[in-house]
Amino acid sequence: MRQMLAFTLLTLLVLASGLGLAVAVLSLPDAPTDLAARVDAGLDDSGVSHPVTAVLLNFRAYDTLLEIGVLLLVLTGTWSFGLERRLDPEGPVGPIQAELVRNLVPLMVLVAGHLLWLGSKAPGGAFQAGAVLGGAGVLLVLSQHPLPAWRHPAGYRATASLGLLVFLIASVATMRDGRLLEVRGREAGLLILLIEVAAAISIGAILAALFAAEAPETATSLDERKEPQP
Repeated sequence: MRQMLAFTLLTLLVLASGLGLAVAVLSLPDAPTDLAARVDAGLDDSGVSHPVTAVLLNFRAYDTLLEIGVLLLVLTGTWSFGLERRLDPEGPVGPIQAELVRNLVPLMVLVAGHLLWLGSKAPGGAFQAGAVLGGAGVLLVLSQHPLPAWRHPAGYRATASLGLLVFLIASVATMRDGRLLEVRGREAGLLILLIEVAAAISIGAILAALFAAEAPETATSLDERKEPQP
């Protein structure tokens, strides 16, 4: 009886969702809106000169805010499963790999900074920079270098949450007439740069932590794993 009731409720929910989507699609205007022209018209007052950045962090900033929130939610869900570290190295890292990581990780940090700064006027921005930082974190994990999360759990959680937190604070601080995320002019450029820096750091931390899988509270360093148990 309970299974039948649950199946009926699930069916009704799916049908209601489908009906809502159908109504939304049918209510769209017949003539396509010239979004490109509207973006170009407001670009001078958006705080940046690249249309994609203007859309993602000004005209449609809610979408980006939710994307960062989803990434943080995914990390929280991954940690809540209590997964163990997926990588159990079979032997020491070779000198070539160690030297490669030692030279490549600082270069990746520089590339991430360049992509972040470039995003205001060319393809780039917080997500591209965060992906490069996350890749640097993956290299550290593969080379048996413990992530900061394994030694400073609270600090790493704060770093992962920084992007969403700064986004929310900036939204509330610049709210006018009850409207969030509607900033124009020079103030918009500074605000977008602040949000992108925080978001890039958080995205890099989240991606690296997702690869490591293990929650900070249960993670231990490689040396501790090798110590014999009494």
